[in-house]
Amino acid sequence: MNAEAATVSRQHDGAISTIQEFSNPSAFWGTGIEAVIEKAYRECFKTYILNGMIMTLRVPFAQNNERAAVAGSDLIIVGDGKAGPQFIWDQIDDILASDDFAAYEKILKDKREKVLIFDLPEKQWSVSRDLFDIARMKTGFYRPLPHKPYVFSSGNNYAAADVYNYLYCIGRIGMDCSGFVWYILSRAAQAGGIDLERRLDRLLPPARAVNPAFYVGTSFFNSKSAEFLQIEDKIHNLRPGDVMLFRDKDGTMAHSAVIQSVDLETGIVRYFQCTDEAPYKERGVHESVIRFDPEKKELSLKDKSLLWSQARFPPFPGETPSAYSTDGERYRAFPEFGAGKIVRLRAIAEIVGRIRLAEDR
Repeated sequence: MNAEAATVSRQHDGAISTIQEFSNPSAFWGTGIEAVIEKAYRECFKTYILNGMIMTLRVPFAQNNERAAVAGSDLIIVGDGKAGPQFIWDQIDDILASDDFAAYEKILKDKREKVLIFDLPEKQWSVSRDLFDIARMKTGFYRPLPHKPYVFSSGNNYAAADVYNYLYCIGRIGMDCSGFVWYILSRAAQAGGIDLERRLDRLLPPARAVNPAFYVGTSFFNSKSAEFLQIEDKIHNLRPGDVMLFRDKDGTMAHSAVIQSVDLETGIVRYFQCTDEAPYKERGVHESVIRFDPEKKELSLKDKSLLWSQARFPPFPGETPSAYSTDGERYRAFPEFGAGKIVRLRAIAEIVGRIRLAEDR
């Protein structure tokens, strides 16, 4: 279980006090859809012992060709950003057991300042000890190429963020935002007795030998099909499993997230997403919250009085900052196109009452 979820849970209720209690989603969330979504979310975290240290890693963000504009080649992700956590963790197990990763770990703890240079097209890393490179990184004057991130290392620290950098740049493994949302919704539907791929098969391209999930992008959730219910984005209308869509400058939907719970009494909407525009330690799958006045449940998510806790940062230090300081700013962006929106899968709406967390066997 990750520390982020612990923080929010304890803000709700201080009764969860032991690891054993906390490791069971039903201890706080019951056995309904909130618990099912929570369990699926927790499957995106795994604890390892690396170089003698206990680290909980998260599934990285990874999207095909995200940084390929000046790379001169395609940048394809293992699993195309749509594979589930089990497949991803199997791949990560192999990556972390490799000789190359062992060499990377050793360099991180060599007690010497340096700059790590990641070459995404070549899936290689190198080290610069050039004093000019180090000074640029330390003073913030570094301006990277998208496909060649630079990361300063003091040689004294080794943390989960360093592992993330290797998995993202060298392993090229992870989930994109819509792949993550699809996984969460698929698990929720499964808990209610529905195979989501079968249910939505007619909306997906024919794929006899290919996972249909590979064709699910954020635009898929913006479909005008009757399988998607358009929900007025007032707080009292929101339900667990609703999909949050964020627009791009051309009016299309560029990012998606999924709501885990709505607490009308304490004023908290909790949602999950996978993105690398986040604080350095939160890149990848992470939780976010929106705080609101419980007396104002009728407010739209576009209302500026809401407190969106999720800050947005560039994936690597020195890269171009996000155009939005918070998720709230991003959700409200491009009002000329209607800004963000909420959609609900009809399949989830139909079975929400019978969704139950399966007992671990």
